[in-house]
Amino acid sequence: MIRGAAALALLAVAAPAMARDSLGIFEGWGAFRDDRPLRCFAISVPAARSAGARWRPFASVAHWPGQGVRGQLHVRMSRTRAADAAVTLTVGDRRFRLAAGGADAWAPDARADAAIVAAMRSATSMAIASRDAGGRAFTDAYRLRGAATAIDAAALGCARRR
Repeated sequence: MIRGAAALALLAVAAPAMARDSLGIFEGWGAFRDDRPLRCFAISVPAARSAGARWRPFASVAHWPGQGVRGQLHVRMSRTRAADAAVTLTVGDRRFRLAAGGADAWAPDARADAAIVAAMRSATSMAIASRDAGGRAFTDAYRLRGAATAIDAAALGCARRR
């Protein structure tokens, strides 16, 4: 638990921002707010990831009030996917196909974002799976304990700043 919280703190500090406020750490998920541009997000690192990661993967759910965006999923996978490889997100017993470019993946639209966040609220785990350029399958697995609270904290963090 302490190691997970330390990883979240390092991950949040590593991304550039004018000013970053911690909104709280909730189990394996953290919530943060950036001032310029205003965005709030819940973020976590995988509990398990495939060997061979070249950077720190993460999953986040963000709110960008200035752009009218709420609950947008963004995943940085542990490897760059093959150009023709699908990216599948499994949340509990639900499966979602994500749009992807390189090592990043997103829900294809706001409706899918909402369905994914709803699934995250009731599941205990999620996994992102794809195939890398060498044809090797890889999976990054996340625990969802604390995710709903972190997502709510991020939403509230931006709601107060509009």
